[in-house]
Amino acid sequence: MKRTLALLLVTFMLALTAQAQSVKLTENKDKKQVDVTVDGQPFTSYVYWADQKKPILYPLRTAKGTIVTRGYPLEKVAGERTDHPHHISSWFNYGNINGVDFWNTPPDGVKRDTGVIEKFGTIKHQAIKGMKGGKGAASMNVTMDWIMPDGSKIMQQDETIHFRAAKDIRIIDRVITLTAQKEKVVFNDSKEGAIGIRVTRTLEEPSTRPEIFTDANGVPTKVPAMDNTGVAGVYLSSEGKIGEKEGWGTRAKWMTLSGTAKGEEVVIGIFDHPKNSTYPTYWHARGYGLFAANPFGAKEFTKGATTLNYTLQPGQSATFRFRILIHSGKLTKERTEALYAQFLKDITN
Repeated sequence: MKRTLALLLVTFMLALTAQAQSVKLTENKDKKQVDVTVDGQPFTSYVYWADQKKPILYPLRTAKGTIVTRGYPLEKVAGERTDHPHHISSWFNYGNINGVDFWNTPPDGVKRDTGVIEKFGTIKHQAIKGMKGGKGAASMNVTMDWIMPDGSKIMQQDETIHFRAAKDIRIIDRVITLTAQKEKVVFNDSKEGAIGIRVTRTLEEPSTRPEIFTDANGVPTKVPAMDNTGVAGVYLSSEGKIGEKEGWGTRAKWMTLSGTAKGEEVVIGIFDHPKNSTYPTYWHARGYGLFAANPFGAKEFTKGATTLNYTLQPGQSATFRFRILIHSGKLTKERTEALYAQFLKDITN
């Protein structure tokens, strides 16, 4: 098995070198976004629009240009779901920081079920401290502040985002350092977190019945059953768990979601890194299209058997490393393991 994996890895690395494409970052200060292109074609954008409650990556595309993330609430796409408006393309945040919700953040601050204006946390982009493009990869350094409802800064996020490209492959590596400010920061155990992707309809699991999901504040959201034509998403974890029923709340070093988007076979993966203090992560992966890795929500995922309440003392920092993989075409588990091994070679610190 190890020899097979090593051979796969060598083959993969040679292919990446031979197929590397030019990755370019272009900042548009007026639009408040950085556009990422590969050989002149759009891949994604780092977006920090004024009306967003956190920076996002929008949308995510395959090497062929197919969009794999849901358009709602930024645009209406026929046949897509319109639940959970805070699930916007791809993001990083959390549902309970010192009792404040940074996850369920509607753009207008109005709670969807009651119409009442409530206070949520906000993650505000502060600066781009450097950008570099090149053959096969580009990177940018960004800083953002986690702001409490009273306007105080509870935590600083310093992040390096790497964008990588080769034939049939698009990659986003997020190396995120979180630093507590003047008071301790407690990530109270919640299923609502942390690095997430909301996928387009055909990448969801087929829905057979309406379901009601409840957030950390006990607020229910009804997710209706829908027409399943062309819908065939399948989750697979590194531990062999298949689908939401087997995989939700379990721990694994990686998980993939396979299916089709506009007729293109696609595999989306999220990889967790062994240097993360909470490795291997829990998975908040829902059949209706939410695909998220949550390093912090132990109590909810273990039904109370384990409580983490991950804590940073004032001035303390912690770094988390994740990879988002978008692959055109099918992937075997062995091939995914080789891709994971390459992730560990690319991100060593």
